[in-house]
Amino acid sequence: MKTKFLMMISFFMVCIINAQDSLNAMDKPKFIAFSPSKATKNVNGMLIKYYDEIDQEIQPKKVNGVGLGFNGLGIFFPVLFLVNITSIDNWGIKDIGSEPLPDKMNTINRMQLSIVNMEPTVTNGLELSLSSNISAPSVINGVAISPLYNFHHTTKGVVVSTFANVSQKCRGIQVALINICKDSRGIQIGFWNENGKRKMPLINWNFKNKKL
Repeated sequence: MKTKFLMMISFFMVCIINAQDSLNAMDKPKFIAFSPSKATKNVNGMLIKYYDEIDQEIQPKKVNGVGLGFNGLGIFFPVLFLVNITSIDNWGIKDIGSEPLPDKMNTINRMQLSIVNMEPTVTNGLELSLSSNISAPSVINGVAISPLYNFHHTTKGVVVSTFANVSQKCRGIQVALINICKDSRGIQIGFWNENGKRKMPLINWNFKNKKL
């Protein structure tokens, strides 16, 4: 009886050790990783995304290096927005709270390159995309550049695009044909600008805190 009991305890301890080793292997940073993948959590190098996870399924990842997004389906979304550019007032982020949820968001430190990013992401550095962050409450701390559109929940720095920059919260500079930000402290430069305080062509600004 004692022998069986000791064998059961030994087996249980081996299972715990193996589980811990597996978790440590998952948490160990990778130089090149792919997503979606439950084994990808920390990357010191390059993350390659071949399609985007939806909000309910996303496995938050931390990348110190470069995030590459090659979701081919995303290339159709900018075209749809271009067709509906006359309904620009409906592009604002209305179904998201005043603050994003960082525990459910990817973090990319340095550079994000993508066709279209559709995952909640905090980018600290440079973001280059065909059209950024459609249907994703994303944050840019740095510089975001797009030949079409920039969509963010929060921007801190400089965002530049051809057609439109749309954000919930802005701290810095927006440059595009159309700039929209509900809570802005900074400068907007474009054909039409809205910052929550006023609507103006060419240049708009606000340096005061939004009144509650």
